[in-house]
Order: sequence, then C-alpha cells, then structure tokens
Amino acid sequence: MTDYIEILKQNELKATFQRINILKIVEKNGHIDIDGIYEQIKQVLPTISLATVYKNIISMTQNGVLVEVPIIGKKSKYELKKEEHIHLVCTECGEVEDKECLSLTAEALELLTSKEHFNLATRQINLYGICQACQQKAS
Repeated sequence: MTDYIEILKQNELKATFQRINILKIVEKNGHIDIDGIYEQIKQVLPTISLATVYKNIISMTQNGVLVEVPIIGKKSKYELKKEEHIHLVCTECGEVEDKECLSLTAEALELLTSKEHFNLATRQINLYGICQACQQKAS
C-alpha cells in the first residue's frame, strides 16, 4: 500500500485528509481529470468544494507529488509522479497510456540538450494521436 503521508511529507506538504483522499483516487484511476477527482472525492467528503480540489491539485503538482498531463481540447489529467515514462495521449477519447522511456529516447534528449547548452531540469514526453480503440470505431 502506498504511504501517501510519507509522499506528502517528502515533498514538503502537510498530509491533510483531503490530499490523502485525492492521491488515493488518482492512484486508483491512473490518469484522471479534476472533474473525475471531484466526483469521486465527494463520495468520501460530501462537503468538499471544487475550489478546494483545484487548490490541492495545484499545490501537489507544484511540489512534485502529481504530474499534469495536458490533453489537447480537453481538461488535463493528473497522475502520481513516478519513474520517467512517455504518455500516449488519444486526441479523440482523452485516454492516456504510459509507455516505458527507452534508453534511445533518453540518449536523443541528452544529445539535443547538451548540444544546445540547455540544462534540463525535468522532462515529460507526451505523444498525441488516435488510440487503437478510437481507430476501430472510425472504420
């Protein structure tokens, strides 16, 4: 079981009941937008406001607990920060699939950034296209 209290403390955030429950929901879903988080957290905390959810998501994203995955034309989704990986983002249905970051990808990024004398602090690779399920629906 994930120790959400420890994750929050390691990232210099107070382990509140709201944050712990948000993290549980995000981990359970893998990738989820704020509306989905809000709908699910209301079942546990019926009096929580959407503004409180937003505030906590922003705070946990800024402190490196969550990662925002932007989706073209849709609301961003959030995931727990984990080992580096690539996101395959479907522009039709908004599904996000994690794929391992190959050593070749890491080498290419290292070559690019060193050539440009760019000190890379963090990276996130999002590839946008149409997933297999949406392709099959279209045919």
